[in-house]
Amino acid sequence: MFTFYSPDRTTMEAKKAKFGKKDFPIVCVGGSAGGLDAYIRLLKNMPADMGVAIVIVNHLRTVGTLLHEILPRYTDMPVDLITEKLDIEPDHVFIIPEQRDLHILNDEFRLKPISKPRGWPDVITVFLRSLTEHWDGKLIAVIVSGYDGDGAEALCGIKEAGGITIAQLPGTAIQADMPNSAIASGCIDYILSPEDIASEILRIAGVK
Repeated sequence: MFTFYSPDRTTMEAKKAKFGKKDFPIVCVGGSAGGLDAYIRLLKNMPADMGVAIVIVNHLRTVGTLLHEILPRYTDMPVDLITEKLDIEPDHVFIIPEQRDLHILNDEFRLKPISKPRGWPDVITVFLRSLTEHWDGKLIAVIVSGYDGDGAEALCGIKEAGGITIAQLPGTAIQADMPNSAIASGCIDYILSPEDIASEILRIAGVK
């Protein structure tokens, strides 16, 4: 006689509590060339206790990122280079490592080998799509200075999932390709300078 395992209510509720408790906003900031200027201007205008997680997805292929060493000068939030299964927490800034696609699962970051090793990377698009599938909290997608159009293809999906989409005002970007591509998607809610993007994120998060 075989006995089939069926999880009891306590086990199921424990799992739900573990994986469903994190409902704070995630702000994905996607950028490339000229992105550092935008990241600095954003972080300098954000308090350390606003209750959101900032994930900076800078589309680098082979050059090692130094953002986790540079950006702590401009924010009181901890700045972490993402590692496999790193827990997602509010009031932190997370940085994608080079040569990796970034995903999210069970409230943790997951890293995979970059799926587009040639041509312009699409790591921003990959991460935004993962967020729409695996994050229960509010989503805010921000596209700032950079070449090409990474992220633009995922913006309508963010809106369909109830998220907010923001593009950097092209005139304030060092390289306007990515903001222009985002705007051309037809799925951008706000077009703002980095300083005004920070204010809008605070408003959405209920800080002010």
